[in-house]
Amino acid sequence: MPRTTRPTAVATAGLAALLLAGLAGCSGGGGSDGSDQGFAGALPGRAPAGATPTPTPTPPPTGPYVALGDSYTAGPKIDPQVGEPGGCGRSGVNYPSLVAKALALVPGQFQDVSCSGARTGDLKVAQKTDDGPNPAQLDALTPATRLVTLGIGGNDAGFMQVVTECAKDTLVGAVKGLVGEDGSAAPCREHYASGGADQLQARVDEAGGKVADVLQEIRRRSPQARVYVVGYPALLPADPGSCQPVLGTTIAAADLGFLAEKEQQLNGMLKQRAEAAGAVFVDTAGPSAGHDMCAGEGARWIEPPFPAHGLTPIHPNAKGEEAVAGVVLKAVRG
Repeated sequence: MPRTTRPTAVATAGLAALLLAGLAGCSGGGGSDGSDQGFAGALPGRAPAGATPTPTPTPPPTGPYVALGDSYTAGPKIDPQVGEPGGCGRSGVNYPSLVAKALALVPGQFQDVSCSGARTGDLKVAQKTDDGPNPAQLDALTPATRLVTLGIGGNDAGFMQVVTECAKDTLVGAVKGLVGEDGSAAPCREHYASGGADQLQARVDEAGGKVADVLQEIRRRSPQARVYVVGYPALLPADPGSCQPVLGTTIAAADLGFLAEKEQQLNGMLKQRAEAAGAVFVDTAGPSAGHDMCAGEGARWIEPPFPAHGLTPIHPNAKGEEAVAGVVLKAVRG
């Protein structure tokens, strides 16, 4: 989700030193007298008179497939990095690529135009990166498009900046002696609730309006496409306090709960907007339980602030992209 021009270290909440430096969609024939009803009832696909026909399952969409989204879709720093511009950080094993492979889409039936740092506005206009512009993502859509996945909204809500702010507030609070050892203090929550208003909820609400506009535009450009809004996987466990071995005291224990709450609000907004637009919301937070950034290296789908060598902090790793692909495929195949 980072708003960066290159998929480098973003929102490294645990890097206190860097924070100090400013990281901020049948009819049958028959005689009119109904004398053929018994025969017709035995025909394949015909229900006996008076019976309720069994609905015919809708086949899953295939191609053309277009993947839209930010860095959680793109998969920065996950080898192999593919496509242009390089600054988008797209992986050849990100979830869109794995979904396309599982659906046996041939070249020309799949386009991944996701880009690290993308906000909803970057879907409508070219997004600048250090390696040149990424064309407006929505331009990849055509009336022939039949499948669209969309993973967006986190950057609009400024979620990664919030993670960084929480780390900074904890650091400042500790210096001032405001963060006690019992972990009950929540300087970040207090920061975003100053003035009596929930600033983060306001950001999520504003992002929701933008996501709604994007979904409307997708429907206008590709009216026959089935659209899947992919939520964000859980960054933190059900008990954020269990993150202490990974995060230490970088973020106050109470503020870890605050961050988990805000991610739930973000996913809740995406679910609401998807359903209102007639799209399908794909929940990845539930399936990712136990695979958050505080899980062990062999279990986690999200890298912690101090990631495995060469990977992006607080972002999916290859196991995470593969797992999300499985959740998306389950939704697509019904």
